[in-house]
Amino acid sequence: ETSRLRRENLSLKRKDNTNAEMIGNSGAFKTLVGQLDKVTKSNGRVMLTGPAGAGKEVAARYIHSNSNRAHAPFITVNCAGVAPDRMEEVLFGRETPEGGVVYFDEVADMPLGTQSKILRVLVDQQFMRVGGNDKVRVDLRVISSTNKDLAAEIQADTFREELYHRLNVVPIAVPSLSERREDIPLLAAHFIAEFNATQGLPLREISDDAQALMQTMVWPGNVRQLKNLVERVLILGEG
Repeated sequence: ETSRLRRENLSLKRKDNTNAEMIGNSGAFKTLVGQLDKVTKSNGRVMLTGPAGAGKEVAARYIHSNSNRAHAPFITVNCAGVAPDRMEEVLFGRETPEGGVVYFDEVADMPLGTQSKILRVLVDQQFMRVGGNDKVRVDLRVISSTNKDLAAEIQADTFREELYHRLNVVPIAVPSLSERREDIPLLAAHFIAEFNATQGLPLREISDDAQALMQTMVWPGNVRQLKNLVERVLILGEG
């Protein structure tokens, strides 16, 4: 029964391509997609940089779903929550997501002790399984993201320089929403359709005035803030 549940869990993870759809038509967006397309078929480690809420995980999932690893799991690791003594358990559990992609979300938040252990796994391509005595070789692609200046983090001795060079093989910048304002109407319409399909919220049209207003607004939370605003308006809106 335990074995069956593990297989089902891995099967679900393999099908987890949520939020892999890229939406936009702006120059900045097309540049981003062009860069992502270049790395989908390689195995190079990618470092996605950009502000919080810009869509770095969506970009990571896009790479995974268009790669030859799309059949294997996409594992998101919240770096701030990975204590050194739990690294193997969080990252690999008791059943390795062989052949898949590990996405280190906001890698600058990773504790220093964990950074050392991750670096060793990347160098050796193997790790000690939880509760085991033998080292296990791993075939995983690593994608990382950060909204911080890692060069400054290295200078402050809060991020290991060697780990930075291991992860930053192919750097790709994910633009903020202010750099792709012409995509706002497309994104808003996409979120309306998504909330209609997933939550049954009203399928509303966006007026020209509303589109113009949204394109002049400040979006410190980027695409995530826009999505939250659309959901709030659909829930609280009249009739």
